[in-house]
Amino acid sequence: MNTRTKLKRHADVPCLLFAAALLLGAADARAQSKPNEKRGGDSAAQGAGVTPSDAVRAFYAALREARVRDAMMMSIFRPAIEGLSAAELEEFRPDFERLVPLVPPDFEITGEQVSGEDATVFVKTGEGKDLKVEPVYLIRSGGAWVVGDREGAALVKKQGKKFLYEWRVTAHEGDAEDMLKRIQAAEIAYALQHAGAAGDLNALVDAGFVPKDILGTETTGYQFTVTPGPGGKGYEAHAEPSRYNRTGRLSFRMDQSGNIQKKDTGGKPLVSPPAKK
Repeated sequence: MNTRTKLKRHADVPCLLFAAALLLGAADARAQSKPNEKRGGDSAAQGAGVTPSDAVRAFYAALREARVRDAMMMSIFRPAIEGLSAAELEEFRPDFERLVPLVPPDFEITGEQVSGEDATVFVKTGEGKDLKVEPVYLIRSGGAWVVGDREGAALVKKQGKKFLYEWRVTAHEGDAEDMLKRIQAAEIAYALQHAGAAGDLNALVDAGFVPKDILGTETTGYQFTVTPGPGGKGYEAHAEPSRYNRTGRLSFRMDQSGNIQKKDTGGKPLVSPPAKK
Protein backbone atom coordinates (compact mmCIF):
# COMPACT_ATOMS: atom_id res chain seq x y z
CA MET A 1 0.00 0.00 0.00
CA ASN A 2 1.55 3.33 -1.05
CA THR A 3 1.59 6.48 1.04
CA ARG A 4 -1.30 8.17 -0.75
CA THR A 5 -3.46 5.04 -0.42
CA LYS A 6 -2.77 4.95 3.32
CA LEU A 7 -3.74 8.61 3.60
CA LYS A 8 -6.80 8.15 1.38
CA ARG A 9 -8.01 5.30 3.56
CA HIS A 10 -9.03 7.85 6.20
CA ALA A 11 -9.70 10.88 4.00
CA ASP A 12 -13.34 10.99 5.16
CA VAL A 13 -12.20 11.98 8.64
CA PRO A 14 -11.75 15.75 8.91
CA CYS A 15 -8.33 17.20 9.69
CA LEU A 16 -6.69 15.88 12.83
CA LEU A 17 -9.40 13.28 13.26
CA PHE A 18 -7.63 11.61 10.36
CA ALA A 19 -4.53 11.48 12.53
CA ALA A 20 -6.57 10.22 15.46
CA ALA A 21 -8.03 7.55 13.22
CA LEU A 22 -4.58 6.24 12.40
CA LEU A 23 -3.62 6.35 16.06
CA LEU A 24 -6.72 4.56 17.29
CA GLY A 25 -7.05 2.03 14.49
CA ALA A 26 -10.61 3.07 13.59
CA ALA A 27 -11.90 5.53 10.99
CA ASP A 28 -14.34 7.20 13.40
CA ALA A 29 -12.19 6.91 16.53
CA ARG A 30 -13.03 9.75 18.90
CA ALA A 31 -12.49 9.81 22.65
CA GLN A 32 -11.72 12.22 25.47
CA SER A 33 -11.07 12.18 29.21
CA LYS A 34 -13.91 12.36 31.73
CA PRO A 35 -13.88 15.53 33.82
CA ASN A 36 -13.18 13.39 36.90
CA GLU A 37 -10.30 11.49 35.28
CA LYS A 38 -6.85 12.31 36.60
CA ARG A 39 -5.39 14.91 34.28
CA GLY A 40 -1.84 14.90 33.03
CA GLY A 41 0.44 16.60 30.55
CA ASP A 42 3.41 15.43 28.54
CA SER A 43 5.15 14.00 31.59
CA ALA A 44 2.24 11.66 32.29
CA ALA A 45 3.12 9.62 29.22
CA GLN A 46 6.84 9.43 29.99
CA GLY A 47 9.13 7.55 32.33
CA ALA A 48 9.26 4.24 34.12
CA GLY A 49 6.12 2.93 35.78
CA VAL A 50 3.76 4.64 33.34
CA THR A 51 1.33 2.11 31.94
CA PRO A 52 -0.23 2.14 28.46
CA SER A 53 -3.53 3.16 30.08
CA ASP A 54 -1.78 6.12 31.75
CA ALA A 55 -0.41 7.17 28.38
CA VAL A 56 -3.88 7.04 26.79
CA ARG A 57 -5.37 9.12 29.63
CA ALA A 58 -2.67 11.75 29.19
CA PHE A 59 -3.16 11.76 25.42
CA TYR A 60 -6.89 12.41 25.68
CA ALA A 61 -6.50 14.92 28.49
CA ALA A 62 -4.30 16.96 26.16
CA LEU A 63 -6.90 16.75 23.39
CA ARG A 64 -9.68 17.81 25.75
CA GLU A 65 -7.67 20.84 26.82
CA ALA A 66 -6.99 21.74 23.17
CA ARG A 67 -3.27 21.02 23.63
CA VAL A 68 -3.15 19.28 20.29
CA ARG A 69 0.60 19.66 19.85
CA ASP A 70 1.17 18.08 23.27
CA ALA A 71 -1.11 15.18 22.36
CA MET A 72 0.71 14.55 19.10
CA MET A 73 4.06 14.65 20.89
CA MET A 74 2.77 11.70 22.95
CA SER A 75 2.12 9.76 19.77
CA ILE A 76 3.86 8.33 16.73
CA PHE A 77 3.39 11.78 15.14
CA ARG A 78 6.18 13.29 17.22
CA PRO A 79 8.76 13.15 14.34
CA ALA A 80 6.35 15.15 12.17
CA ILE A 81 5.52 17.74 14.82
CA GLU A 82 8.94 18.43 16.29
CA GLY A 83 10.30 19.27 12.83
CA LEU A 84 7.83 22.14 12.37
CA SER A 85 8.81 25.76 12.93
CA ALA A 86 6.57 28.12 14.92
CA ALA A 87 5.29 29.58 11.64
CA GLU A 88 4.48 26.13 10.27
CA LEU A 89 2.65 25.17 13.47
CA GLU A 90 0.58 28.34 13.14
CA GLU A 91 -0.23 27.35 9.56
CA PHE A 92 -1.72 24.08 10.81
CA ARG A 93 -3.66 25.78 13.64
CA PRO A 94 -7.04 25.90 11.83
CA ASP A 95 -6.72 22.19 11.01
CA PHE A 96 -5.81 21.27 14.58
CA GLU A 97 -8.60 23.38 16.09
CA ARG A 98 -11.24 21.52 14.12
CA LEU A 99 -10.57 18.41 16.18
CA VAL A 100 -11.52 19.68 19.61
CA PRO A 101 -15.30 20.30 19.17
CA LEU A 102 -15.71 16.87 17.56
CA VAL A 103 -14.46 14.92 20.56
CA PRO A 104 -17.22 13.30 22.68
CA PRO A 105 -17.49 14.19 26.38
CA ASP A 106 -16.23 11.02 28.06
CA PHE A 107 -14.56 7.64 27.81
CA GLU A 108 -13.78 4.69 30.02
CA ILE A 109 -10.75 2.39 29.86
CA THR A 110 -11.97 -1.19 30.20
CA GLY A 111 -8.63 -3.00 30.05
CA GLU A 112 -5.20 -3.29 28.46
CA GLN A 113 -3.02 -5.98 26.92
CA VAL A 114 0.78 -5.76 26.79
CA SER A 115 2.97 -7.95 24.60
CA GLY A 116 6.62 -6.94 24.78
CA GLU A 117 6.99 -3.52 23.17
CA ASP A 118 3.40 -3.39 21.91
CA ALA A 119 0.19 -2.73 23.82
CA THR A 120 -3.54 -2.33 23.28
CA VAL A 121 -5.82 -0.29 25.54
CA PHE A 122 -9.57 -0.84 25.21
CA VAL A 123 -11.66 2.32 25.37
CA LYS A 124 -15.44 2.45 25.82
CA THR A 125 -17.32 5.47 24.47
CA GLY A 126 -20.98 6.36 24.15
CA GLU A 127 -24.08 4.87 25.71
CA GLY A 128 -26.92 2.62 24.62
CA LYS A 129 -26.96 1.99 20.89
CA ASP A 130 -23.98 4.34 20.48
CA LEU A 131 -21.80 2.37 22.89
CA LYS A 132 -18.49 1.25 21.39
CA VAL A 133 -15.42 -0.48 22.74
CA GLU A 134 -12.45 0.29 20.49
CA PRO A 135 -8.76 -0.54 20.65
CA VAL A 136 -6.06 2.10 21.09
CA TYR A 137 -2.70 0.78 19.92
CA LEU A 138 0.58 1.83 21.52
CA ILE A 139 4.25 1.04 21.04
CA ARG A 140 7.25 1.47 23.28
CA SER A 141 9.52 4.18 21.90
CA GLY A 142 12.40 5.96 23.62
CA GLY A 143 11.51 4.29 26.91
CA ALA A 144 7.91 5.54 26.87
CA TRP A 145 4.55 4.31 25.62
CA VAL A 146 3.31 6.34 22.65
CA VAL A 147 -0.07 6.15 20.96
CA GLY A 148 -0.03 4.55 17.51
CA ASP A 149 1.12 1.40 15.75
CA ARG A 150 4.43 0.38 14.20
CA GLU A 151 3.28 0.67 10.58
CA GLY A 152 2.16 4.24 11.13
CA ALA A 153 5.29 5.05 13.13
CA ALA A 154 7.51 3.86 10.28
CA LEU A 155 5.59 5.96 7.75
CA VAL A 156 5.77 9.13 9.86
CA LYS A 157 9.45 8.62 10.67
CA LYS A 158 10.26 8.18 6.97
CA GLN A 159 8.42 11.34 5.88
CA GLY A 160 8.94 13.59 8.90
CA LYS A 161 6.99 16.84 8.68
CA LYS A 162 6.15 16.08 5.05
CA PHE A 163 3.65 13.56 6.40
CA LEU A 164 1.45 16.32 7.84
CA TYR A 165 1.41 18.22 4.57
CA GLU A 166 0.42 15.09 2.62
CA TRP A 167 -2.21 14.28 5.22
CA ARG A 168 -3.70 17.78 4.99
CA VAL A 169 -3.85 17.69 1.18
CA THR A 170 -5.66 14.34 1.23
CA ALA A 171 -8.03 15.37 4.02
CA HIS A 172 -9.01 18.64 2.32
CA GLU A 173 -9.54 16.93 -1.02
CA GLY A 174 -11.90 14.43 0.63
CA ASP A 175 -13.71 17.26 2.43
CA ALA A 176 -14.08 19.21 -0.83
CA GLU A 177 -15.69 16.28 -2.63
CA ASP A 178 -18.06 15.73 0.30
CA MET A 179 -18.99 19.41 0.28
CA LEU A 180 -19.89 19.26 -3.40
CA LYS A 181 -22.27 16.39 -2.62
CA ARG A 182 -23.77 18.55 0.11
CA ILE A 183 -24.18 21.38 -2.39
CA GLN A 184 -26.10 19.03 -4.67
CA ALA A 185 -28.52 18.18 -1.84
CA ALA A 186 -28.76 21.88 -0.97
CA GLU A 187 -29.70 22.79 -4.54
CA ILE A 188 -32.50 20.23 -4.51
CA ALA A 189 -33.91 21.71 -1.30
CA TYR A 190 -33.45 25.26 -2.58
CA ALA A 191 -35.22 24.51 -5.86
CA LEU A 192 -38.24 23.12 -3.97
CA GLN A 193 -38.60 26.50 -2.24
CA HIS A 194 -37.89 28.67 -5.29
CA ALA A 195 -40.02 27.31 -8.11
CA GLY A 196 -37.26 25.05 -9.42
CA ALA A 197 -34.58 27.75 -9.63
CA ALA A 198 -31.00 27.10 -8.54
CA GLY A 199 -29.18 29.34 -6.10
CA ASP A 200 -25.64 30.61 -5.97
CA LEU A 201 -23.37 29.94 -3.01
CA ASN A 202 -24.49 32.97 -1.00
CA ALA A 203 -28.13 32.02 -1.48
CA LEU A 204 -27.48 28.47 -0.26
CA VAL A 205 -25.66 29.83 2.80
CA ASP A 206 -28.43 32.36 3.55
CA ALA A 207 -30.99 29.55 3.33
CA GLY A 208 -29.00 27.54 5.87
CA PHE A 209 -28.36 24.62 3.52
CA VAL A 210 -24.54 24.83 3.58
CA PRO A 211 -22.17 26.19 6.29
CA LYS A 212 -21.01 29.79 6.16
CA ASP A 213 -17.32 28.85 6.20
CA ILE A 214 -17.72 27.60 2.63
CA LEU A 215 -17.54 31.27 1.60
CA GLY A 216 -13.92 31.42 2.79
CA THR A 217 -10.93 29.13 2.55
CA GLU A 218 -9.36 29.09 6.02
CA THR A 219 -11.13 25.97 7.31
CA THR A 220 -11.93 24.25 4.02
CA GLY A 221 -8.65 24.85 2.16
CA TYR A 222 -10.74 25.20 -1.01
CA GLN A 223 -12.42 27.99 -2.97
CA PHE A 224 -15.99 27.01 -3.88
CA THR A 225 -18.19 28.63 -6.54
CA VAL A 226 -21.72 27.81 -7.67
CA THR A 227 -22.97 29.35 -10.92
CA PRO A 228 -26.70 29.02 -11.75
CA GLY A 229 -27.66 28.73 -15.41
CA PRO A 230 -29.70 31.34 -17.30
CA GLY A 231 -32.97 31.99 -15.51
CA GLY A 232 -31.81 29.83 -12.62
CA LYS A 233 -32.17 26.68 -14.70
CA GLY A 234 -29.46 24.28 -13.63
CA TYR A 235 -26.09 25.12 -12.11
CA GLU A 236 -22.42 24.24 -12.12
CA ALA A 237 -20.21 24.01 -9.02
CA HIS A 238 -16.44 24.23 -8.79
CA ALA A 239 -13.81 23.81 -6.10
CA GLU A 240 -10.11 24.67 -6.39
CA PRO A 241 -7.41 24.47 -3.69
CA SER A 242 -6.79 27.86 -2.09
CA ARG A 243 -3.07 27.09 -2.08
CA TYR A 244 -2.09 24.52 -4.63
CA ASN A 245 0.10 21.72 -3.25
CA ARG A 246 -0.48 22.99 0.31
CA THR A 247 -4.22 22.61 0.92
CA GLY A 248 -4.97 20.41 -2.08
CA ARG A 249 -3.96 19.40 -5.59
CA LEU A 250 -7.19 18.29 -7.22
CA SER A 251 -9.68 20.68 -8.80
CA PHE A 252 -13.35 19.63 -8.90
CA ARG A 253 -16.34 20.29 -11.14
CA MET A 254 -19.91 19.15 -10.53
CA ASP A 255 -22.90 19.54 -12.86
CA GLN A 256 -26.56 19.67 -11.86
CA SER A 257 -26.88 15.89 -12.15
CA GLY A 258 -24.37 15.50 -9.31
CA ASN A 259 -21.66 14.09 -11.55
CA ILE A 260 -18.27 15.08 -10.07
CA GLN A 261 -15.09 15.35 -12.10
CA LYS A 262 -11.69 15.82 -10.48
CA LYS A 263 -8.24 16.42 -11.88
CA ASP A 264 -4.90 17.96 -10.99
CA THR A 265 -4.94 21.16 -13.06
CA GLY A 266 -2.23 22.97 -11.12
CA GLY A 267 -4.85 24.76 -9.04
CA LYS A 268 -6.84 26.13 -11.99
CA PRO A 269 -10.61 25.56 -12.41
CA LEU A 270 -11.60 22.32 -14.10
CA VAL A 271 -13.37 23.49 -17.25
CA SER A 272 -16.56 22.02 -18.64
CA PRO A 273 -16.12 19.40 -21.35
CA PRO A 274 -16.84 20.67 -24.88
CA ALA A 275 -20.47 20.35 -25.95
CA LYS A 276 -21.22 17.44 -28.26
CA LYS A 277 -22.21 18.42 -31.77
